[in-house]
Amino acid sequence: MASFKPTKVQFLPKLGEKVTEDTLYWKNYKSPVQIKEFGAVTKIDFSPLAPHNYAVTASTRIHVYGLHSQEPIRSFTRFRDTAYGGSFRGDGKLLVAGSEEGLIRLFDISGRVALRQFTGHSKAVHVTSFLSDGFRVVSGSDDLTFRVWDVPSAVELSSITEHTDYIRALAPSKLNPDLFVTGSYDHTVKVFDMRSGSSVMTMQHGHPVECVLLYPSEALLVSTGGRYVKIWDLLKGGQELVSLKNHHKTVTCACLSSVGNKLLTGSLDRHVKVYNSSYKVVHNFDCDASILSMAVAPDDEVVAVGMTNGVLSVRHRKHKKDKETLTSRRRRGPSYRVFVKGKNFVPRQDDFLVSKPVKQYLRKYDKQLKSFEVSKALDTALQTWTRTSKPEVTVAVIIELNRRGTLKNALAGRNEESLTKILNFLLKHIFDPRFSRPLLTVGDIVLDLYRQVLHQSPVVERQLQRLMEVLGREAELQQELLQVLGILDTLFASLTPRKEVLWEEHCPMSLNNHCVSVSSVSADVCRI
Repeated sequence: MASFKPTKVQFLPKLGEKVTEDTLYWKNYKSPVQIKEFGAVTKIDFSPLAPHNYAVTASTRIHVYGLHSQEPIRSFTRFRDTAYGGSFRGDGKLLVAGSEEGLIRLFDISGRVALRQFTGHSKAVHVTSFLSDGFRVVSGSDDLTFRVWDVPSAVELSSITEHTDYIRALAPSKLNPDLFVTGSYDHTVKVFDMRSGSSVMTMQHGHPVECVLLYPSEALLVSTGGRYVKIWDLLKGGQELVSLKNHHKTVTCACLSSVGNKLLTGSLDRHVKVYNSSYKVVHNFDCDASILSMAVAPDDEVVAVGMTNGVLSVRHRKHKKDKETLTSRRRRGPSYRVFVKGKNFVPRQDDFLVSKPVKQYLRKYDKQLKSFEVSKALDTALQTWTRTSKPEVTVAVIIELNRRGTLKNALAGRNEESLTKILNFLLKHIFDPRFSRPLLTVGDIVLDLYRQVLHQSPVVERQLQRLMEVLGREAELQQELLQVLGILDTLFASLTPRKEVLWEEHCPMSLNNHCVSVSSVSADVCRI
């Protein structure tokens, strides 16, 4: 007697889902480690030199953490009010920060007391940074000015007022010590040259600017504000290249990865999005609260995100050595050793091997199919968790019932509740190219079985009317797509009259496959 063959479930990729090297690279991070700070985390900055410690600015203090430490290895608490913009110098030995009281303090990483204190701003200083020569500090304030300070003498070198609103973004040039970029709530991004003492370039972002960022080549500039992330070409006089709108709320921060210079943006919608070189989103990190700051370690080993609720979320990259070490350290019990005894035995050439039959374990729906309980098997496949998390299993059972010729029997004799589950599943997945053909068959059978009793249940009648409406719209859309396909085929044929043209040479494989599925589904829709 032939053994029962379990239902074969085909796990097909979703339409548009592409697994690329970038996707695999950014998925290779561990679960985040969360560190609670004393207030909203407004700035995170990694030291450019190993071991790449990072400074976290929150509330009235700045904490310096190691890459793998959950407790601060250094704290700077000499602030009377909220601290802002803690940034490292290029050699990682000095740290500069602004404050709500308008003072700028300079710290030595190995000490605790401020080495210098710059006084001159009349309002809060939200952004500070070292220029690339390491001997000058630039700061932007709510008093609408930015100032440049000399580190050795603690003297103000220049003060320029060109913005008409708060200055909240700053990015110094690493190639030229006299250039830096500022962004303001007056919707403008300006490039300043200290040699001329004024701005040399102005870009209109269109929204209050929260962050500016220069690419390593400094030919491209990134500005964020509102829901928009804009890329500017500085070599073409500040021409706008790309405008991205992938976030649902204000984009507050941006940074670049070390490997491939991939752009990362964080927003108040609690998402961190990673873009590839074509500025397409390849990965997404979800956070528990709105994001205010973000930074990536110079070797991409750590991604740190600061949130409004005072939580610092730190993600570390996975390594094969960690997995091997964890496997080698895992201790097995005596029962495991008994279970695997003899599994690794390799028979000799002259040995006669007697194989032991492997016991077959069946799913619940397979057991019911084996007992010819087709209605119960379909009910099991339509359970809430299965139909929402693994619709492939539900469709596989439907295909198996159709192959056996018992699908009509499984759908017959149902009450309002079970029929509602089936119709909801159809409405959700009938236009998915992976499931459209078997689900159209189900819809056809349901209409034949329950057409005469629709008036007895207003809920079922309303769902069937909705199903017919969406099927009609889909049929019209696919007819239009077929017309467009014919127009494109005619255009391609007229462009190369002397050469035999294959459709595959001009149409991408994905579009060709979609068009084939469109034509087949359209025929089934018209039949219903």
